[in-house]
Amino acid sequence: MKTLKNKNFYKFLIPSLIGILLFITPIKDGTNFTIPIALIANSLLDLIQNYTTDIIFSLIMISTIITCLNKLFKFELFKQSKTLNNLFNPTPFWFITRLVGALIIILFYFNLGPSFIISADTSGLIINDLMPILLCVFLLAGMLLPLLLNYGLMDFFGVLLIKVMRPVFNLPGRSAIDCIASWLGDGSIGVLLTAKQYEQGFYSKREACVIATTFSAVSITFALVVLSEVGLEAYFIPFYLTVALAGIVAAIIVPKLAPLSKIPDTYLGNHDTIDESIPNDTTAIKYALDKAINSAQNSLSLKQFIIEGLKNVMDMYFQVLPVILAFGTITLIIATYTPVFKILGLPFIPIYYLLGIPEAQLASQTVIVGFADMFLPSIMAHEITSDLTRFVIATTSVVQLIYMSEIGSIILGSSIDISIKDLFIIFIQRTLVTLPIIAIVGHILF
Repeated sequence: MKTLKNKNFYKFLIPSLIGILLFITPIKDGTNFTIPIALIANSLLDLIQNYTTDIIFSLIMISTIITCLNKLFKFELFKQSKTLNNLFNPTPFWFITRLVGALIIILFYFNLGPSFIISADTSGLIINDLMPILLCVFLLAGMLLPLLLNYGLMDFFGVLLIKVMRPVFNLPGRSAIDCIASWLGDGSIGVLLTAKQYEQGFYSKREACVIATTFSAVSITFALVVLSEVGLEAYFIPFYLTVALAGIVAAIIVPKLAPLSKIPDTYLGNHDTIDESIPNDTTAIKYALDKAINSAQNSLSLKQFIIEGLKNVMDMYFQVLPVILAFGTITLIIATYTPVFKILGLPFIPIYYLLGIPEAQLASQTVIVGFADMFLPSIMAHEITSDLTRFVIATTSVVQLIYMSEIGSIILGSSIDISIKDLFIIFIQRTLVTLPIIAIVGHILF
């Protein structure tokens, strides 16, 4: 009863319930399940559909022009503001990346330059198919993520789920929320959530890298789209159960391998390791509630909530969008116009033969191309006649998880410090760990 009379309890309860409703509660959208934030994002996209290219062009050009001016004139205002300095004073590598993103959007917007850059299979795929929905997701998630992060919900579940997440995955209990938000909504939301937790000192560098590359799962809706592309919609339940099983195995094994195992448990700033132990004189649920209420007591005011949300949105629009465009386009150019990914897939031919997968040579060509875009393997599977092989290709492409046209580029553009080389190694490790599991289930089904 004392808890119910505590006003800080309601400061925890009400925003957290709204956050759960928006980011975690599944609702039916036609024949598919989604989350309200994704449904709102799609509705917003319908409103701005005719202007998305103009908006993307404007945001990337504003980001690049202000960055260039700041590099030239070293504005005193930007030096004094941590937010502006983070936005418009990138390191040389990210400055060049931003310039590449600006060049690509200029060529696409004005229909200039070589077709391999501005075609529908390269920058066109990123600008027309991916970025419009990201504009909406970034806006809504950026403004509303504080509901999950700043009012005690993560502290509450962090205590309750630590006995599962720490012994099984060596991760904080709060990381389960990242996974649920990704699974029900969108992998990009999981990455954004993880990056913010890392910036606030709740995850170490290793934990942030593991969660972003392991728990930013593909949404149920997108998984269904992939399966439909290979003509196996009737197998959705065994398909997604296989995705879940293989994903859990990968989440246990891959973080124990280098490069993830070699990343130090250091924190941004001067944060110390967080004490996750539950005192002996209390219960887990009471301690979780006490932690949540204490966090809510120090939570954001409405004005701070709006300012924090706007900072999140600016960070994603001005920093992340150019990175997605640059890395996504370059990777798709390599996948579409060079044999690089087919050559890299050659070592998988004997693995497919060993696993008894028909049409191994064609199947091997789809393995590495998933690093460019998760949808490409399923498109390439049209040439394959075996249901077993198409099942393996579709399931593998979803479990691989890291693809540069979205998740990989968002990770690179975020505060999570991991290189593209390490992302590729993790991608290969996830493939090798999960492929035998997927093949065994495939043989049982077909």
